[in-house]
Amino acid sequence: MLDTLLLSRIQFATNISFHILFPTISIALAWFLVFFKVRYIQTNQPVWLRAYRFWVKIFALTFALGVVSGITMSFQFGTNWPGFMERVGNIAGPLLGYEVLTAFFMEATFLGIMLFGMKRVSPRVHTLSTVIVAIGTTISAFWILSLNSWMHTPTGHEIIDGVFYPKDWFEIIFNPSFGYRLSHMLLASGITASFLVAGISAYRLLKDDHKHAPKLTLKVALTVAVVLTPLQAFVGDLHGLNTFEHQPQKVAAMEGVWETEKGAPLLLFAVPNEQTRSNEFEVAIPNLASLILTHEMEGEIKGLNEFTDAHPPVKPVFFGFRIMVGLGLLMILVAFSTRIVLYRNDELPKWQLRLLVAMTFSGWIATLAGWYVTEIGRQPFMVQGLLRIDEVVTQVPAEHVLYTLIGYLCVYALLLAAYIKTLFYTADKAVEVEEYEVNMPVSGDQYA
Repeated sequence: MLDTLLLSRIQFATNISFHILFPTISIALAWFLVFFKVRYIQTNQPVWLRAYRFWVKIFALTFALGVVSGITMSFQFGTNWPGFMERVGNIAGPLLGYEVLTAFFMEATFLGIMLFGMKRVSPRVHTLSTVIVAIGTTISAFWILSLNSWMHTPTGHEIIDGVFYPKDWFEIIFNPSFGYRLSHMLLASGITASFLVAGISAYRLLKDDHKHAPKLTLKVALTVAVVLTPLQAFVGDLHGLNTFEHQPQKVAAMEGVWETEKGAPLLLFAVPNEQTRSNEFEVAIPNLASLILTHEMEGEIKGLNEFTDAHPPVKPVFFGFRIMVGLGLLMILVAFSTRIVLYRNDELPKWQLRLLVAMTFSGWIATLAGWYVTEIGRQPFMVQGLLRIDEVVTQVPAEHVLYTLIGYLCVYALLLAAYIKTLFYTADKAVEVEEYEVNMPVSGDQYA
């Protein structure tokens, strides 16, 4: 039988999964554009401007899809989760409003100048517009992550007759998990954009694009990846410790710990079985989970059985966490190995270029896996420990939710396929025509 709650959860997961793909790129890609533009001003080398012109097209497409999918996602608070805004609207509404007022308006105002004003305004104004758009994308992440973090670690509120009211906005905004979650997301954006830039640049080089621009953007992207990937591992560990403090049931699901135990092993692989409430096919390192989470070999980790009817589904959290960590380690390895070769030889062998092309969207997969761990790990609560999802779901018949879910899936599949195809089409066109672009300073031919 169809279930309205389950279908509504799947529909929201579908929408947020599609939406998050694009801000994950655009937040950091905007700062790549700032770097390209500033370097052009500093050096007057047209290669930097060519890099800017190429990637600003991809940024515009990505930004547009992010805005459209974000609007669609926000509708679901009314269509699928009306109880959420009825109960939490006094907090969620202002935070979402601040995002629009301080970030979206800023982006929308200066995006037009950034995209179409290069020949219509002074270089200083155009560069300033690019910087403001980049700041706007980061501020947008600030407010969205503040609300999301509050739902995981709610503070600064009071509940009257089941309705949440703000008491201290500073505590609400800067709740206990906000700093970790924001840092983790911004770094994820930087890594995702780095591998996107590296992958598309490698694709152009494989297509025998002998111009200097893709070689330069490849070096920049891999350098950024080398810096951010190990930093992300460090911040991720801090985020995990914060989660262990405030959401122990989520960590228990991530680690596959059923019974409270001291000296818990780190499970490299297992198959959690929620019927028997145990793991099958375990491959474990003794005591390592306790050491990582408590910094003691015999540290205690609470098991899932301590949280009867209040812990998340185990399998998606358990496997999602391992996908995220596994991809993160792979990214570190690829970033360092390719950047070292590029430093020594000034070019990559074709097999490494193909590897980078294959990893163009690896940041997407890692980000989605991380988001699934975070959001599924909060279940069965909408606001951790205070508001359950079954209290706020719509009463619309399940069949209606199913029809719209199918519609979303079809539209999003087409849009995603079109987006990816457009990126590589843009790269192909750059290989063919970029060297013939007009209005480039003659003195920069040696950099083409």
